[in-house]
Amino acid sequence: MNAETALRDRLRLVLLHTTHPGNIGAAARAMKTMGLRDLHLVAPRHFPHADATALASGADDLLASAVVHETLDEAIADCHWVLGTSARLRSIPVPGLDARDAARAVVERLQQHEQQIAILFGQERSGLTNEQLGRCHRLVHIPTTPAFGSLNLAQSLQIVAYELRMAALEMDGLPPLPAREDPPAAREKLEGFYQHLQGVSRRIEFSDEKQSRSLQARWRRLFDRAEPSDTELHMLRGFLSAVEKKTRD
Repeated sequence: MNAETALRDRLRLVLLHTTHPGNIGAAARAMKTMGLRDLHLVAPRHFPHADATALASGADDLLASAVVHETLDEAIADCHWVLGTSARLRSIPVPGLDARDAARAVVERLQQHEQQIAILFGQERSGLTNEQLGRCHRLVHIPTTPAFGSLNLAQSLQIVAYELRMAALEMDGLPPLPAREDPPAAREKLEGFYQHLQGVSRRIEFSDEKQSRSLQARWRRLFDRAEPSDTELHMLRGFLSAVEKKTRD
């Protein structure tokens, strides 16, 4: 599978809690110009809507095929790598990439093994929340001028989509990368592991209600960075189950 096809089939762009339907249409148009088609929406305020159709300007097919979810976890359950767009890199302890490096990383991963990747775009005014950013393996930023860094949703998506297409065109001219033998687990399985880990931590009094939130964030950063496979998660959860059994005994 070439890089362009991999982007089209296995890259998901997710818009969260979009308030203006016109932005959804403009985002669909931006995607279609760059050969992307997998649009997902999390709890949009108004969709479908005439404003979305008007600003899609010929990308109506992407609106028709868009998948609407109630929650972010539902939207990324089957994804193996999740990136979030954010301008707040310094205040967030998640590794960051500029849009160009992020695009190259996405294309390389899609070439190396079969997996689903998602890129998240937050609400127009506030962007991604800290909780949403906590679901991301990497953050993506666009290095605008410090004097005026205001980009609207569709502009941001267009820049990211352009960089993805350029990275794919470059990759298709190179020899294929070796496949990874044991790909990372999907987000849904990771979330199940994190819930299991939190429960065992409380059970053995390693953490209490007050410490749990910050400790859980640190666990997430550690294991998201490690990108455990299904086999490794099965081993880790087996260990947690053994700890639970010992505490019951």
